[in-house]
Amino acid sequence: MTPKLPIYLDYNATTPVDERALEAMMPFFREDFGNPASRSHAFGWKAEAAVEVARQQLAELIGATPQEIIWTSGATESNNLAIKGVCEMYRDRGRHLITCRTEHRAVLEVCAVMEQAGWQVTYLPVDETGWIEAEQVEAAITDQTVLISIMAANNETGTLAPMAEIGKIAKKRGVLLHTDATQAAGKIPLDVEAMGVDLLSLSAHKVYGPKGCGCLYVRRRGPRVRLAAQIHGGGHERGMRSGTLNVPGIVGLGAAAEIAKRDMAADVERLGALRDRLDAGIRSQLPDVQQNGHATRRLCNTANLSFAYVEGEALKMKLSSLAVSSGSACRSESREPSHVLKAMGVSDALANAAIRFSLGRPTTAEEIDFAVEATVRAVRELRAISPLYELAREGIDPKRLE
Repeated sequence: MTPKLPIYLDYNATTPVDERALEAMMPFFREDFGNPASRSHAFGWKAEAAVEVARQQLAELIGATPQEIIWTSGATESNNLAIKGVCEMYRDRGRHLITCRTEHRAVLEVCAVMEQAGWQVTYLPVDETGWIEAEQVEAAITDQTVLISIMAANNETGTLAPMAEIGKIAKKRGVLLHTDATQAAGKIPLDVEAMGVDLLSLSAHKVYGPKGCGCLYVRRRGPRVRLAAQIHGGGHERGMRSGTLNVPGIVGLGAAAEIAKRDMAADVERLGALRDRLDAGIRSQLPDVQQNGHATRRLCNTANLSFAYVEGEALKMKLSSLAVSSGSACRSESREPSHVLKAMGVSDALANAAIRFSLGRPTTAEEIDFAVEATVRAVRELRAISPLYELAREGIDPKRLE
């Protein structure tokens, strides 16, 4: 039986709202529509209570306290607030940041802005699997370093970072540590204490919550982290982020966080098995397929594969029955090779022929089997008309041709 088409395999870009999260949100659109800042009547009290319940739910997902959760519009705003807020508040201590070349643009572009403001930024390289060593971070720290920002899990390849080891180094050297945990939330256990993280960003829509809502964890003790606000007007969220709270979105994020914590073990096991089924199904039938990312230290739901001797845009057109991507959704309009794959040393040809398959809770075995069949057929058809593939089959290395 053919599954319903097109098949969605782009869950790292966004996820559908979980029905349980949507059910929790619905009353706050009409019946319980109060502003949580309105503390003189029952409508405001009820909204404020719902926001505090969500704060507790989110805190439990990452091992924090509710008072350490700051609501934002999403991880992009959280990253901006974390990096700019720390830089402005601690600029008298030094003017040096450390990050990684494979970070999301929401971190890299903020770092570029800080460079224009006179800050020095060290962009750490990764190996061919996208892995970064904690020792690299330690070697980059100077007496001017104020903040380290390393993502917990890469959005394109799924490769994880050794956050606990980096956290120990940051604490030893007295440097603040921020992590963009947008892709990691709900897929790997997160504990800000065990990881030694001082600031953590995430988005609701990556964990089956609504778009337009996210949060930033800001440590209160050991050390107490202070941020310069980036949005002013009202002093909401302990003065760090002014603006009327998105109560339905926050309630949805809280419910999604609670579900993620409860169901994580089962989700990881099931999605890991489906990802391996996809990976093995494709690579057992097609030669010259390269896996991009770490073989074992990666997210359970992500497979990034490059298909040699195939033009990337043509492959995506052939795969019209599958909703997949070639990298970050935020840069999908660009035809430039992925900066993540380039940082890993992947050639332009293979980077342009990369497809990211990312699975989610609704993904079924039938959908995976269809995706394998469709991908194998598309690659075979494109290679059949590829002069480069013909040369390779004859034993001629196309790279040596002028």
